[in-house]
This record gives sequence, C-alpha cells and structure tokens, in this order.
Amino acid sequence: MGELFRSEEMTLAQLFLQSEAAYCCVSELGELGKVQFRDLNPDVNVFHRKFVNEVRRCEEMDRKLRFVEKEIKKANIPIMDTGENPEVPFPRDMIDLEANFEKIENELKEINTNQEALKRNFLELTELKFILRKTQQFFDEVRIPVGFQCSANPQLPWCAGWEALGWPSAAPQAVLFPCRFVAGVINRERIPTFERMLWRVCRGNVFLRQAEIENPLEDPVTGDYVHKSVFIIFFQGDQLKNRVKKICEGFRASLYPCPETPQERKEMASGVNTRIDDLQMVLNQTEDHRQRVLQAAAKNIRVWFIKVRKMKAIYHTLNLCNIDVTQKCLIAEVWCPVADLDSIQFALRRGTEHSGSTVPSILNRMQTNQTPPTYNKTNKFTSGFQNIVDAYGIGTYREINPAPYTIITFPFLFAVMFGDFGHGILMTLIAVWMVVRESRILSQKSDNEMFNMVFSGRYIILLMGLFSTYTGLIYNDCFSKSLNMFGSSWSVRPMFNKANWSDALLETTPLLQLDPAIPGVFGGPYPFGIDPIWNIASNKLAFLNSFKMKMSVILGIFQMLFGVALSLLNHIYFKKPLNIYLGFIPEMIFMSSLFGYLVILIFYKWTAYDAHTSKEAPSLLIHFINMFLFSYEDTSNKMLYSGQKGLQCFLVVVALLCVPWMLVAKPLVLRQQYLRRKHL
Repeated sequence: MGELFRSEEMTLAQLFLQSEAAYCCVSELGELGKVQFRDLNPDVNVFHRKFVNEVRRCEEMDRKLRFVEKEIKKANIPIMDTGENPEVPFPRDMIDLEANFEKIENELKEINTNQEALKRNFLELTELKFILRKTQQFFDEVRIPVGFQCSANPQLPWCAGWEALGWPSAAPQAVLFPCRFVAGVINRERIPTFERMLWRVCRGNVFLRQAEIENPLEDPVTGDYVHKSVFIIFFQGDQLKNRVKKICEGFRASLYPCPETPQERKEMASGVNTRIDDLQMVLNQTEDHRQRVLQAAAKNIRVWFIKVRKMKAIYHTLNLCNIDVTQKCLIAEVWCPVADLDSIQFALRRGTEHSGSTVPSILNRMQTNQTPPTYNKTNKFTSGFQNIVDAYGIGTYREINPAPYTIITFPFLFAVMFGDFGHGILMTLIAVWMVVRESRILSQKSDNEMFNMVFSGRYIILLMGLFSTYTGLIYNDCFSKSLNMFGSSWSVRPMFNKANWSDALLETTPLLQLDPAIPGVFGGPYPFGIDPIWNIASNKLAFLNSFKMKMSVILGIFQMLFGVALSLLNHIYFKKPLNIYLGFIPEMIFMSSLFGYLVILIFYKWTAYDAHTSKEAPSLLIHFINMFLFSYEDTSNKMLYSGQKGLQCFLVVVALLCVPWMLVAKPLVLRQQYLRRKHL
C-alpha cells in the first residue's frame, strides 16, 4: 500500500539497444508503458535526426488515413471498432502499408473526380431540361393573337413594358415577340436582386420571366442541395445582349442555348432526357463502386490508425536516442519505477527475441542528482480522484499523494454542501448502472465527449451519490421535502395544559412558539437526522442554515489541519527540519489559535446551553469579530465563560506573532545559508 500514499520510487537507467533490435525493444517498452525517455539530442534540430524520414513517412500515411476516414464519415458508413490492439508492424511492412494506403487514396480521388465531373454534367443537363420545359411554357403564353390589344388586357404579365420596347400595341396577325432572348438558371435567393439590376442597367428595356424549379438540385462540388429558378430575358439589339450576359455572369447564372422553334426545342428535350437516363445509370454504378471501396476500408481503418501511430511513436522515441560511434548500437536514458525493473527487463528480452537479434539489450541503473518525475500508480477506481488532484498541480517526487484521502473528502464535502436523499439515490443508481455496464460501454468507444467525461468519473459519482444519500437522511431532505419516518419528538398538547394555550389564542395569533423548557413539549433528540417538524416551522431556514454553516466550518477546518499535518510527513521524509520549525509549527499554531478555537466555541455553545438557558446564548459571530478588534465593551453579548477576554487576547497575539515567523524567518535563514556557501 506504500505506493498508494506516496509517489513511486524512480530511477534513471541507461539502455544499450542493438540497431536491429531497437525498434522492437522500444515497441515492447511502449506497450508496457512504464518508462519515460529522455532526449539525448536536445541541440539537434528535429529535421536533422536519424529517423526523421521514417517519421515523415508515418505522418504521410496518417494523412492518407485521415482523408479516407473523412470520406467514410461523409458517406455515413459506420466504422468498425472491435477494440483490438494490433501488434506494431515491422519496419519492412511499412512499404506494403504505404502502397495499400496510396492505392486506396488514389482510387478514391479518381472516383471523386469522375463523380464530380459526372454530377456537373448531370446538373447541366437537368438545368437544360427545365429550361426547355419552362421556356416552352413562356412562349405558349406570349403567342399574340390577331388584333390583340394590350391596352385592353393590361393584367397579363407579358404586356408590361410592351409599348416601352417599341412594339405595336396591336398585332395584325398571330406572331411571337419580335425580339431576341437568353435563357438560364440562377439561385432562387438571387432573383430579386438580379431583376432589379437588369431593370436599372438596361433602363427597363428588357423583359424578364422566371419560374421556380420544384425540386432542389445537388451542387456537384459541395454536395448540398440548392433551390434554383429558370429565367428567360427578352431584349433587342447587341448592346443589350452584352449587358445582359455580363449581369448573368456577375450573378453566377448559368446560360444555356435554347432553340427558337418549338420543334427544335422538342427534339433537344428528347435528346437531353436520353442523356440524363444514361448518365444516371453511370452515376449509380460509380456510387456503388465508391461505397464498396469505403466499406472495405471502414473495416480496417481503426486498426490501420493504431499501427501507423504506434510506428510514428516508436520512430519519434528512437530520435531521442544517441547513436554509438560504430553505428551498431543506440543509447537511451529512461526514467522508470524501481518496482517495475524486472518487467522492463522482460520486455527488452521479448523485443530482442522478436527482432531475431542474438545480442541482448542492456539496462544499467545510473546515479543522478536530477529530480525524477512524479509517478503515481492508479487503477480504474483511483484514476478519477488522481486526475482531480493533478488538475491543481503535480506533486514533487516522493511527496505524500493526497489522492487516496480525496477519495473520501471530496465526495463527502460535496454531500455536506448538496446533501439530498432523493438526488443521492438518483446519482447512485446512475453510477451503479455505469459501473455494472462499464465493460460494454468501454467496448462501444463513444465519441460523445460529455458522456465520456461523466463515464470516466463514474466512481466519483457513485461515492458522491452514497454520501449525498447519507447526509440527505441526516438533513431529512428528500427532493427538498422532509420525511416523517419516526414521527416527531415535539408535542403541542403540553402547551395547552401548562402554557395556557387556547383555541382563541390560535385564532388570533398567526405564529406561536413551542417552548422546549415545558415538560412534555420536547421528547428528546430525534432518532436519526433532523425532526420533520422543522419543515413547517417559520424559522426553518434560520435553523438549517446555522446548522449547515457550523458543520461546514468544522469539517473545513479539520480538513485544512489534516492537509497541514500531511506536510509534516513530507518534511520528515525529505529531512527538512527548517520547514518544520519555520513552516509547519507556526502554521499549526496560527490555524489552531483562530479557527481551532472557533470550533471549540461551537462545541462549547452546543453543550453549555440547554432549553432553559438558550435565550441567553450569545452570538459566536459577534464574539469572533470582537476577538480580532479587541472590543469587549458590548454588554448585550455576554461572555461564554470566565477568563474569555484574556484567553482570546492571548490567542490573537500568538496568531499575529506567527505571521512574521512564517513569512520572514525562513527567507532570512535561507539567505544566511546561501551567503555562507558562497564564501566557502
């Protein structure tokens, strides 16, 4: 149990690895996870190290796998994750992996390029199909009957601007518009701005008709669906034609050739439909092929990621090593726990055997004055509490590890603050569910960060729930309601018999107070927790807040004193008497003189005053404030005991003397020691 309460004993070791066995040995050490490599080439640029090319090759493979993974997720194909931890590939297998990943990447890029071109062609044909369909409807609407008068039919849309364009107000025979036109497709949201721009630039000398395409069209580049509209613009003259085309180009509208005669439009529409059907068949076949490639990659991509990243980590670690002058041996320095030296030796032997080398790797312990790194062993239960402690800072090497004590103090103090029986039961049930199903949940490897954070703290939540259930019973609080489990220890009847209460008094007085000094009113302490009658008392909050505040003060002060006491064990272990005499002792005296005395006052007041004398009980808050102000003239707040003034003045003076003792004495002694060593 020693390693649980204090960080592991570490040692610096030197490794001599044969060049052909170094890769496998580092792989085995990585799987073991018990060593920390030191960088023996701090002055060498990372781009000039021996294995930089291998690291780059691994990064390139990782990039290709990320590209494949992005394509798999884009296609909504589930990635298979069996939880397998594959072995590290040998260096000679890197060529096969590179070739395989490059083949998949090139195949996907080629498929994507072809598919994008096919989709772009399909989009153009689809837009052309709608243009031919809508323009035919436009021309059917604007065929002018003989003798037609626009002035008599101003409600028709194509009559707008008729005379302004210089066309006759009446047609001598059935004719079409005597003008030229362009047709195209534009995004639907740009239509209003597009129309205003045409009107202003062309000074109202063009006629625009537009119709919405019912179904959204897929963008071949982004894959998003876009709502578009078909438009046709009538105009006269080449100058207007150039202006219209420039405006269409500015609004990114697609223009398509549209025949002038109905017969030509019909023939073109038939050809377009045939090409669309053929193209749709090719697109379906391309998508099926792409799905097959991605599904095959989805089965192995997690394993590939692990293999590539393990290889990259190995080569990155090898770059931290020194190379012997003979180029046949790599020298490494590692920090490792003394208790795990045997397992590290065994891992080195395993790596040597896997590599096929006949020369064993050598581990040699070294003596050093450097401070080793702090390493605390954890398991699935203690890891969450260790993370809480580490969030505030990593302790010095071989310091007392506060995490084991946090297992109790953290959830218990949480329960003291938020204790509720109902909420505690819910938290406990949720935590028990996660603990019981932890193997299945771990195998699922959820990507939900919020759930993963809660799941990693399942044992913390379990203890928080259990302690909250306990303190909730003490507070008699279940979803903010009291439980009447044992009845009440208070009785109203004696107040009628011995305190002259009457029905008339109840009708005229809104608030009445039970007097525990009257025999029979208070039947003694409640069997467990707080009496439920306090739930209906008008001074409920005043009583409960005072009780919880005093409990919090007592527990908080005890925790602070316990933390300072732990520092004494560190000072003794590291043989630092200066820290004991000029740190620990004044800290304990300071805290005991002020806060320890406050705890004693709380317990004294609880025991010194009963139901008969509670009305005379003084306020501890006022006493504590007056203690610092040396103010004892207030006669309304009587003393708790005789000699209180002298004792409190003595404690305050002692606490004040501890301040320079803590803050001034130690720096002066350290400076004196430094000057003495400097003159030696």
